[in-house]
Amino acid sequence: MSRRGVIQRRPVPPDSMYNSRLVSMIVRRIMRHGKKSLATRIVYDALKTIGERTGGDALETFERAVRNATPLVEVKARRVGGATYQVPMEVRSERGTTLALRWLVQYSRQRPGRSMASKLANELMDAANETGNAIRKREETHRMAEANKAFAHYRY
Repeated sequence: MSRRGVIQRRPVPPDSMYNSRLVSMIVRRIMRHGKKSLATRIVYDALKTIGERTGGDALETFERAVRNATPLVEVKARRVGGATYQVPMEVRSERGTTLALRWLVQYSRQRPGRSMASKLANELMDAANETGNAIRKREETHRMAEANKAFAHYRY
């Protein structure tokens, strides 16, 4: 990892169907081995399933799920004089969204079920309702930060 300059962020283009950058980001997280059309189909099928089950706007449910799964604080390892401390740090909004999407995809892959689209739809609906494994992971992250609040003065 280079320690020289600031990394230029690549802009994420919105997807074609919903014109949403979040949908485009989750497609990239789902994608494996460069199969973007398959990942796109999985995400669109999951959103269609959510729309059918809830009877509302699928995109709004998806955005609520991401918002609910986004952590506000996390712990980072900081080495001070031979000891390693877990220092609580506030999460930037971009990183929070990235973590939320990563957890949603990770825990939907671990769910039992037939297709990835149905597993993703179930995980997103659970996250929108403040339940599910991604929400549990966020709560665990917040608990870790709360437990290590004593080391907050070691922030960089």
